[in-house]
Amino acid sequence: MAVVVRAGAAPLWWSGLVAAAVGALVPGVTGRRIGLLAGAALFLITAAAVALVRGRRYAELADRATRAVRSDFLQDRAVTVRDWRRRHRWWLLGAFLVAVASAFLLPGTGGLVLAGAGAGLWIKALRIGRREHRDDVLYWVRTDRVARGRPAGRQVEEYRTTGPMAGDAGPGGARRRR
Repeated sequence: MAVVVRAGAAPLWWSGLVAAAVGALVPGVTGRRIGLLAGAALFLITAAAVALVRGRRYAELADRATRAVRSDFLQDRAVTVRDWRRRHRWWLLGAFLVAVASAFLLPGTGGLVLAGAGAGLWIKALRIGRREHRDDVLYWVRTDRVARGRPAGRQVEEYRTTGPMAGDAGPGGARRRR
């Protein structure tokens, strides 16, 4: 489940940093200093908001998680990340283009907001990983329930749990070191 949360963190973070760097090269309407300071403030606000949103829903689903049964289909980490990024590639490209275009008004601000969203997702995955480590389980969402890429959406009724050594993902959705 944390893999789905973490899947968007890297593309948002890196595209945000690239958009902010491109934006820093453009003087913009307000000037570089104002744009980058506004972007830094919005980075922190966006990261905090993304990290905290739906936290209660994640905890509620984790509290009533059931043990995965033999008939549950649970995907590998690499497949989940690849599928999520393929389904959202146009949204990521659109967000990058909007962030670069916003540099003509406020240099770097749009890119830093995008990077803040990626940082917030990464922080959320770390919080989930701490809970997985504490409970000594991995939380999973059935593959048919996470088709839209929302690990705490309405279509998800419950999480499944496995032991911490199941699959190729570690706590928090990180790649398991072999």
